[in-house]
Amino acid sequence: MTEFRHFINGETVEGRSGRYGDVFNPSTGEVAGQVPLASKSEVEGAIAAAESAFADWSRTSVVKRSRVMFKFLELATNERQVLGEMLAVEHGKILSDAIGDVQRGLDVVEFACGIPHFMKGEFSDNVSTNIDMYSMRKPLGVCAGITPFNFPAMVPMWMYAVAIACGNTFVLKPSEKDPSVSLRLAQLLHQAGAPAGVLNVVNGDKEAVDVLLTDRRVKAVSFVGSTAIAQYIYSTATAHGKRCQAMGGAKNHMIIMPDADLDQVTDALIGSAYGSAGERCMAISAAVGVGGVGEEVVRMLKPRVEALKIGPSLDAESEMGPLVTAAHRDKVKGYIDLGVEEGAELVVDGRDFKCNKQGYENGYYFGGCLFDKVRPEMKSYQDEIFGPVLQVLHAEDFDQAIAIPNQHRYGNGTAIFTRDGDAARTFADKVEVGMVGINVPIPVPLAFHTFGGWKDSAFGDMNQHGEAGVRFYTKVKTITSRWPKGIREGAQFVIPTLND
Repeated sequence: MTEFRHFINGETVEGRSGRYGDVFNPSTGEVAGQVPLASKSEVEGAIAAAESAFADWSRTSVVKRSRVMFKFLELATNERQVLGEMLAVEHGKILSDAIGDVQRGLDVVEFACGIPHFMKGEFSDNVSTNIDMYSMRKPLGVCAGITPFNFPAMVPMWMYAVAIACGNTFVLKPSEKDPSVSLRLAQLLHQAGAPAGVLNVVNGDKEAVDVLLTDRRVKAVSFVGSTAIAQYIYSTATAHGKRCQAMGGAKNHMIIMPDADLDQVTDALIGSAYGSAGERCMAISAAVGVGGVGEEVVRMLKPRVEALKIGPSLDAESEMGPLVTAAHRDKVKGYIDLGVEEGAELVVDGRDFKCNKQGYENGYYFGGCLFDKVRPEMKSYQDEIFGPVLQVLHAEDFDQAIAIPNQHRYGNGTAIFTRDGDAARTFADKVEVGMVGINVPIPVPLAFHTFGGWKDSAFGDMNQHGEAGVRFYTKVKTITSRWPKGIREGAQFVIPTLND
């Protein structure tokens, strides 16, 4: 049994609230440890540590902050395998996917190493006689991140790497389901040279979240999770005067045109729909076959889904691990039951899958599921299932196909598979979704671009990481400067104009 702690003001500290949550090993179904759930006063202590550290950290030169990021990148890269194993055990995703989770977070750290460039302001000389105008980017202060269980390495680094490089300090509230990686990365950042209080990690539940949303010392809040909670986070944070970016749920569609390479399509769907057991906000969970091609796609997918190698997260033979908790497994099963009741055809039924490997019989495993003849009005289609489930819809033509994702409440990611450049270009232009793949099934932008959905998939005006992340975590100050050649007599009571 692991006893988890918080990381506050550069130290690992025990929880004092007396409240704990269980951390499971999803592969075995056993309780692996207990995580303390922070009280209001404990979260306030982390905020106070971050506020105290801000004064010096914000005045630290941008070059020195960049060097801390370079060292953090080195240390975390050296531990990437260990971090991946730690993540796989607590989350349930297979090891190669867990290492990829760590690496995609480190990609944002690598971007943050270039912060001297992105913090540059603008300068215009002699905008009027002897008047220069320039701007500078300034950090906000204490920032907070509230992150989900499905990417416990990547998503926190999306947030704090950019925020801290910009000169802010940070309080992270990771998912209580898999806290180990967040805690270890905070230790590594401190080891890399970030002063005490620059990054703090408090484990907790809604009590901790509400403190971060309402405390006046917190200037900005970043969130990734379900839409219902994203709406709550955004409305509460902004009502208390904070900047907020809150990323919500998804229902990501793949449009399959009649000219698509169906072998490529099948490979793409197996990886994007069933990888990480579907616990990805960018998973393809709905496929739309155009002009009858959907029937052939279902025929080709069926044996592939039935043959998925499902097993323990650290087993090298596993292609898909367990779901994160028994409660989440039951929720996914409920959606399969609902889809059957609504009249969709369950081509592959994974509800009764059991792992037959010794010692893993009680893990939270769930077989791949494949639905055909799904209709847009079905609740099982309208909702985000967040499990290893692919739903296939059919469209008569391209226009009908593009209308399906456009009419859905979510607008996170989508893809089109086709050989037709005109269809691809039109789709990219007309689809009302934030991230688009053309023959790419999971179009997650790289760190130097920006991540964000549309509609009910995102709340707030600025996206995660990339230059948008720098803008989110900084505020602009503009200076107008006049240095006359000599002292002029008399006061001026009019605003300077370009005619002066």
